[in-house]
Amino acid sequence: MQSTQDVPVTVQDMVSWIASGETAPEDQKIGTEHEKFLFHRSDFRPVAYEGDAGVGALLERLLTELGPGAEPIMEKGRIIGIMDADGGAVTLEPGGQLELSGAPLENLHQTCRETGRHLRHMRAAADPLDVGMLGLGYHPSASREDISFMPKGRYRIMSQHMPKVGTLGLDMMLRTCTVQVNLDYSDEADMRRKFRTSLALQPVATALFANSPFKDGAPSGMVSTRAHAWTDTDAARSGVPACVFDDYFGYEQWIDYILDVPMYFLHRGDDYINVAGKSFRDYMDGMLAGFEGQLPTMADFKDHITTAFPEVRLKQFLEMRGADGGAWDNICALPAFWVGLLYDEEALAGAEALAAGLGPNDVMEARLSVSRDGLRGKLGGRDVHDLAKSLVDLATAGLKRRARLDEDGNDETGFLSPLRDAVNSGLTPADRLLAKFAGEWNGDMARLFETQQY
Repeated sequence: MQSTQDVPVTVQDMVSWIASGETAPEDQKIGTEHEKFLFHRSDFRPVAYEGDAGVGALLERLLTELGPGAEPIMEKGRIIGIMDADGGAVTLEPGGQLELSGAPLENLHQTCRETGRHLRHMRAAADPLDVGMLGLGYHPSASREDISFMPKGRYRIMSQHMPKVGTLGLDMMLRTCTVQVNLDYSDEADMRRKFRTSLALQPVATALFANSPFKDGAPSGMVSTRAHAWTDTDAARSGVPACVFDDYFGYEQWIDYILDVPMYFLHRGDDYINVAGKSFRDYMDGMLAGFEGQLPTMADFKDHITTAFPEVRLKQFLEMRGADGGAWDNICALPAFWVGLLYDEEALAGAEALAAGLGPNDVMEARLSVSRDGLRGKLGGRDVHDLAKSLVDLATAGLKRRARLDEDGNDETGFLSPLRDAVNSGLTPADRLLAKFAGEWNGDMARLFETQQY
């Protein structure tokens, strides 16, 4: 009997898979992902995979720290991640950045507790190795050559392909960290509203969370060097999909976009087969070069959709991908911002009104503007700072109406505190770091590592 994993996938199967993510409003969850850099505290060097104080050793210690129910994720006999008993996972990014892919949770109080629990476990595993964790969006001092790739087959293929399609793809892989939130939709129309609105306004989030003003040990000229790296990574799979702004956009149009994203690999067991740059559409027609007569399965499609990297991505939920990694409270602020805007009808309508008239070119131009100028940037001719003030107000009101209280009776609006500070002062986290670097730190990069570690 043929396994369902071996059945050729159709476009309708793909559409149905996306549609199966539909979730009633009262059941919609929050999933938060955040990455951090690892460094040796003795000299601030990046941490390689190998060695007694390497990433592999740290993951082994973390597995023990997490206790019963935690399971290692292995590839070719090496630990590359951990599934924890609470529904989340710790995964390994290309340059040794460690990511928590959080469990789907009901409210932001749970999200912030999850973040705190994870960072405490990480400290317990990392401290004996004299390894620190840095909360920035771009590595402030290490060059590409200083950072070694992790032993994951997909990263080997990506690293070979990146220089062919952009100048900054390897920097994106090795030297960036982000915080993301994954949110649900109730039906196709709700998905369309949330996707279009969040994609149009993603540059505002990039500005609010800008936290990567250094590169190679000095100011980079950007407030989000991470966001700038994404502007020349791979135009065929990143950036701003224009189709999202079409009036008729829906699940089928999204699948059309995904099928046009060039392939990276085929995943067979523990092996990753390099098909970088080839066409998934050819694969569906049985004409993939070197694999003629073979047809993709649902597993192939699920792998492929993870290789599209737009600023907002649709799988069976929507992923907001525009923010720099940052301080502990910013990890909680990012999901609070988007939950307040997208999970409340009145706030969503207000955000839609602010995004009205914006198109893909406006958003593309704004990505460059905010990576350089942060809250001083422009989006469709409008001041990003003014938009940020309005959006933070909308998110605050949305969270108040959600009225999800903790055991002390506090609602979720407190998690927006860093963003209120930013809009009131006009200063991003990067602006504050640059002022300290030029002032009290007297250009000493060591102070950055000391003050920005978790």
